[in-house]
Amino acid sequence: MATVTVDFTGAHAFVAGGTSGINLGIAEGFAAAGARVAVMSRSPDKVDAAVRRLRALGAEAGGSAADVRDPDATATALQQASESFGEIDVLVSGAAGNFPASALQMSPNAFRSVVDIDLLGTYHVLRAAYPLLRKPGAAVINVSAPQAFLPMALQSHVCAAKAGVDMLTRVLAIEWGPDGIRVNAVVPGPIAQTEGMARLAPTAEAVEVVRRTVPIARLGTPGDLASACLLLASPLAGYITGAVLPVDGGWALGGASQAMGELAQGRGGAGPAG
Repeated sequence: MATVTVDFTGAHAFVAGGTSGINLGIAEGFAAAGARVAVMSRSPDKVDAAVRRLRALGAEAGGSAADVRDPDATATALQQASESFGEIDVLVSGAAGNFPASALQMSPNAFRSVVDIDLLGTYHVLRAAYPLLRKPGAAVINVSAPQAFLPMALQSHVCAAKAGVDMLTRVLAIEWGPDGIRVNAVVPGPIAQTEGMARLAPTAEAVEVVRRTVPIARLGTPGDLASACLLLASPLAGYITGAVLPVDGGWALGGASQAMGELAQGRGGAGPAG
């Protein structure tokens, strides 16, 4: 059997939300593997900083400022990337929002804001990207969360939104499979030095609660997610579609619910979120 390497030289990878945290790490992973990388997020300053960082890795890189909640702006950003770098070979949709709050203490607007970013935002990115994807051959990867399948206190909004992302992943794997487009998702566990961890575990003590509930006994890194995405986008995963892959050191096997329960008790409930 011939050896297959993970090489994206000349490929176009578009990362929605790819200017910070996990998503920037994914963008850097594709840049290091030779891809031309386009990123998108709401902040022009973050876009510029991410593009500089990717270019420092030797990659062709560009970016646009757009909000995934705005379908027209999202479509424009994708079109601009396609004009610069050609058909999209790898699409990563990772924009997300989160904050801890109980269902009763959260306003309807606060609940809706997370659904708008996580679920509708994912739909906007994928729908706008479809005409620009390489057919056959494109790989779509959604960034989900363990809340999609594990109920967690103070996370009703994220649980609802990410469950929708997982189901959207599976449905589009069916609908787009005949076009030669594979659609999968990755589920990050607790990732060190990210905004998500800062929100859910804001103290050293809280971080330790999380760390000791991970079977591998460490927090993850953005590089761990990048490696998983490189695998799923490569020919090595050519017969994999509709998968939702935990990249979490085994946290979803029980530690996630334990940690979130302990953190919720420690907070004594979150304050109102509007």
